[in-house]
Amino acid sequence: MPPDASALIGAGDPPAVEIVRPEGKAPVLVTCDHASRAVPRALGRLGLGERELALHIGWDIGAGAVTRDLARLLDAPAILTGYSRLVIDCNRDLEDPTSIPAVSDGVAVPGNREVSAAERARRVETLFRPYHRAIERSIDDFIARGVHPAVLSIHSFTPSMNGIDRPWHVGVLWNKDPRIPVPLMAALRREHGLVVGDNEPYSAREPAGYTVRTHAENRGLPHMAVEIRQDLIASPAGTREWGERLARALTPILEDPGLYHEKHY
Repeated sequence: MPPDASALIGAGDPPAVEIVRPEGKAPVLVTCDHASRAVPRALGRLGLGERELALHIGWDIGAGAVTRDLARLLDAPAILTGYSRLVIDCNRDLEDPTSIPAVSDGVAVPGNREVSAAERARRVETLFRPYHRAIERSIDDFIARGVHPAVLSIHSFTPSMNGIDRPWHVGVLWNKDPRIPVPLMAALRREHGLVVGDNEPYSAREPAGYTVRTHAENRGLPHMAVEIRQDLIASPAGTREWGERLARALTPILEDPGLYHEKHY
């Protein structure tokens, strides 16, 4: 029997899932797997300070704000996680050791050092499954209306990792389906001065993240994941700029009615 969710999320804690513009008219679903740095009060910040939780290990800095702006500009529904990736990473397979990391980018996470099977199940049932059920329901609703929606997954990456600077301003992650990624990269490269990564700084072929693979790739839906460098979207002005930039680049791609059908590559 699943653990009692109320034992993990208490009064004053945010909900497990944030849903934005559920009545959005666009045939598009925007997702954000690492939108929040919140930790349930019952977990005592996992033994970390606010400074550590505010780092890239705790969330994708700026990605949630870009997701909300993009949803507004496209008039599309968006689904965002409500808690830190350190509590449980909603873009990892549950068998992946980094699903509940004891160490993240060299930072020890005391509250994850010895996680029991019962505690792991509690986090899965309270946080992981509600997020993915919300995405599945949204896609099922689209398909019930005869629409095979595009799925856009929004992330951000740290400017330096393991002592190595990353020159890309934005990366487009994709595996086999070129319908959105290829024209999106071309559109972004037309913007003066942008360094655009093709499966950089991460690859979607090793394999694709859990969310895109499970909800989009496996169902033959047009999709892409985008990674924006965090220092570019660490302020409200930056998130607005990038929300507008992505909307500008994506709009002509998403206006093609031939995009919205099931296709497996």
